[in-house]
Amino acid sequence: MINASQIRAGMAIRYEGQLYRVLAADYHPGQGKMGGVNHVRLENLSTGAIWEHSLRADLKVAEVPVERQTLEFLYSDEHACFFMHPASYEQTEIPTALIGERAKFLEPGMQVPVEFVEGRPVSVVFPDFVEAKIAETAPPMHGQADSTWKPARLTNGVQVMVPPFVKTGDAIRLSLADLKYMDRAKAKSS
Repeated sequence: MINASQIRAGMAIRYEGQLYRVLAADYHPGQGKMGGVNHVRLENLSTGAIWEHSLRADLKVAEVPVERQTLEFLYSDEHACFFMHPASYEQTEIPTALIGERAKFLEPGMQVPVEFVEGRPVSVVFPDFVEAKIAETAPPMHGQADSTWKPARLTNGVQVMVPPFVKTGDAIRLSLADLKYMDRAKAKSS
């Protein structure tokens, strides 16, 4: 058991009989006789519901260990993504709804950390940045203001906004958190 003041993002806890993953935690220490409060954003691992709540700092909650394994992405269908443990060849099925929009950035053979709570996969940990190729966009525009961006479709079907100098076939780097263009991908040296 831990105090609610010790809850941090990324943890898994059991609170009121339910299992939650902590998405965010913001601790505010109390003043004088007022006790501190931890404002938490929790995801219910059974229902997927997001819940925001303020917990008293001295409230006891059960911490549940989060196990992280690096798995290899194999393939996906309309409902799930399939991963394999590289040593044991054991396959794990993760619902696409759990991964979200970022599932489109998974490529066969890609190794990603997967977090498990009580033997059940709860999240796929993606890198902060990914490289992607532009499948279709308007031709490059030169002499335009840098503040004008244009839409582009990536090879995986995701729509993003890119600067005017980017052309079809270019490889770019994206921030996966918000799908924002970062820069052109560096050419790989051979």
